[in-house]
Amino acid sequence: MRAVRVERFGGPEVLVPAEVPAPRAGAGEVVVGVEAADVIFLDTQLRSGWGQEYFALEPPYIAGGGVVGTVASVGEGVDPALVGRRVLSSTGERSPETGRTTAPQGGYAEFATAPAASVTEVPDGVDGEQALALLSDGITAQLIADTVAFKRGETVVVAAAAGGLGSILVQLAHAAGARVIGAARGERKLAWAAEQGAEHTVDYSEDGWTDRILELTGGAGADVVLDGAGAALGTAAFSLTKDGGRFVGYGASGGDFAEIDRDRAEERGIRALSLLELPALDSAKDRHFLQRLLDKVKQGEISLKIGQAFPLEKAADAHRALAERATLGKTLLRVADGS
Repeated sequence: MRAVRVERFGGPEVLVPAEVPAPRAGAGEVVVGVEAADVIFLDTQLRSGWGQEYFALEPPYIAGGGVVGTVASVGEGVDPALVGRRVLSSTGERSPETGRTTAPQGGYAEFATAPAASVTEVPDGVDGEQALALLSDGITAQLIADTVAFKRGETVVVAAAAGGLGSILVQLAHAAGARVIGAARGERKLAWAAEQGAEHTVDYSEDGWTDRILELTGGAGADVVLDGAGAALGTAAFSLTKDGGRFVGYGASGGDFAEIDRDRAEERGIRALSLLELPALDSAKDRHFLQRLLDKVKQGEISLKIGQAFPLEKAADAHRALAERATLGKTLLRVADGS
């Protein structure tokens, strides 16, 4: 089968198309004929060799941690009625305690294996690629939304509002009746954030962007600040949180998570959390969140657009686009015709 492997740690050039044996379903597993594979910023970090203390990956490995497609075969102990059904699933090695992926791999390929217990069926009437956009970013977005509990009439700032995760957070906050301010870089991304439901947009590559947001909040700051940028931008975003507000730093596209003065946050009554401090998930909660999000898509509460899609063999180009901050919303690889 066709696949894209990380031949060694390094830049996008280490993503190499290859012909490899197709996987076979073991006991309790399914093999999915992949229509499209998820591409997230974490994929680019793992490819570079980052995170070895968290993710046990050694090249060569097939990159990617999530797919949408049709069940092609099942292993021992799995209901054969699953064959032919369209499903979503994360891929890679799993934690025996939580059932969640511990080493994302195996997604950038024509066929991928997954535990049968981890797959979620794509409802009739929901586009497979839209569903795929929910697999990683959507679950995290719903976890953040549940944690901060958006309230009608509140002001919510989303930094990196045009990314895959940021786009969904904008929609979830907007759907909850919050007033959303989307911060991003450049007119193209600001227009995208506005399409997702941001009432106001601010370019955080321009001097004085924090002053502009303070003006929009009457000088008090926002009730909720969600930071997908990290590093210095994220630290600046934290300063926009009002006294008694909520802050979540979930992104590190700037190279690291935002540095937060915890003592200062406590003094101001701000509940400040990093991505790693959010409530723990297991495979059952993942599937619950996915089902909730798929229901929201089906009901028209949220609507997902694919920002850019690349052929499987162009995975390196997808990684370059992410690294260059040239992407909008969800990025994916098209592997097979899902029509």
